[in-house]
Amino acid sequence: MEEFKPTQYILQCVATGREFEDTGWVLDDKECKSPSLVRAIYAKKQIEVRDNSYGIYKFADWLPISRMLEGSSAPVTYRSKGLAEALGLKNLYITFNGYNPAIGAKMTTCSFKETEAYSVCGRIDPSNDKVLVVASAGNTARAFAKVCSDNNIPLLLSVPSDNLSALWFEKPLNPCVKLISCEKGGDYFDAIHLSNLALKSKKFYAEGGAKNIARRDGMATTMLSAATTIGQIPDYYFQAVGSGTGAIAAWEANMRLIEDGRFGTTKAKLMVSQNAPFVPMFDAWRVDSREMLPYDDNKARRDAEIINAKVLSNRKPPYGIIGGLYDALKDTDGEIFAITNAAAKRAAELFEQTEGCDIYSAAAVATASLIKAVADGKVDKEKIVMLNITGGGERKAQEGKELWHLKPTHVFSLNPEVEDVIAKVEAMFSKQDK
Repeated sequence: MEEFKPTQYILQCVATGREFEDTGWVLDDKECKSPSLVRAIYAKKQIEVRDNSYGIYKFADWLPISRMLEGSSAPVTYRSKGLAEALGLKNLYITFNGYNPAIGAKMTTCSFKETEAYSVCGRIDPSNDKVLVVASAGNTARAFAKVCSDNNIPLLLSVPSDNLSALWFEKPLNPCVKLISCEKGGDYFDAIHLSNLALKSKKFYAEGGAKNIARRDGMATTMLSAATTIGQIPDYYFQAVGSGTGAIAAWEANMRLIEDGRFGTTKAKLMVSQNAPFVPMFDAWRVDSREMLPYDDNKARRDAEIINAKVLSNRKPPYGIIGGLYDALKDTDGEIFAITNAAAKRAAELFEQTEGCDIYSAAAVATASLIKAVADGKVDKEKIVMLNITGGGERKAQEGKELWHLKPTHVFSLNPEVEDVIAKVEAMFSKQDK
């Protein structure tokens, strides 16, 4: 691997178009008066894709990073035969994020959240002595835990108790990775609230979620994988969404690919899906509302408990923010689907029968939305369809292995005292553990 020089880019506020330097961990434009995402504008307009030995960093030209970390893998795009035939599609391409050595997919956490983690952690200044904080419904935590453990980056995770089964690993983690949790009955929103309390301590800093350009541009490698494999931008993009960040990222990558000039001028139609009954973005989109509709906390927690795809249960997604999912759907003439657990289960079975690999419940929701869109005549069967399988191959990855689970150091109530949280999380990161 060549000696890597930090990627050259500047930041742009989506709302105002103002361009400015990235002075460090910038998450928004302080001069902008309305909530808006910022984007990276890369110096290199035509991407030069490196070989597979670089993992995710084969797309480093369009990642806002200062270093490459060890152990990453890139998404793998291939032309479907089995599922394509079952659905009568002439040009179905699957972008697979997970573990399936038969097609060269080697993400050991089995989730496309690895694309985020390697990009975000590659953006961190190695001299930073604070602790990164990540709230997660499961897969994001597993990905960040692996990357931070392997690269000795201090990390505090906040995950709901009901989702702790997602924190499995092939071996014990580096003690620089710690976990706190909110009690049973809490959801992803409660885990975010808990992490925000920890962030009141100056010893910690927020990963930033959708506002972090590195998170979005890491996820954007799924679209880059598809376009550079196919040779052109797909006509349709299917993905299940919890926050919608992956779909926003695909849209932003699409714009860069158009500017590149070698992949056509198509704007892929974003076809995103939520797991019913937890469908706050579907509800808002259905009535053409940029603002999310009121969602009672207790009902939201109940709905989150019902759905199989727990990772899709984000109550405060970047939907209405300028540059968020609402704008992405408007710009691409996109759609949102509501998919039941039963439909997703059938889709997962069909995918495994036709493509030979198990997939996660969120990816099953996306597959079910593709099945529904085809059945409803919403897809031109001759056009290029991209299905983003955001996680899969867990059974293959775990086969014959004894797994290790990360356990929380502290479990907090749903309404903890700020001082109690700060005291406990600061004590978790004493000097000897760093």
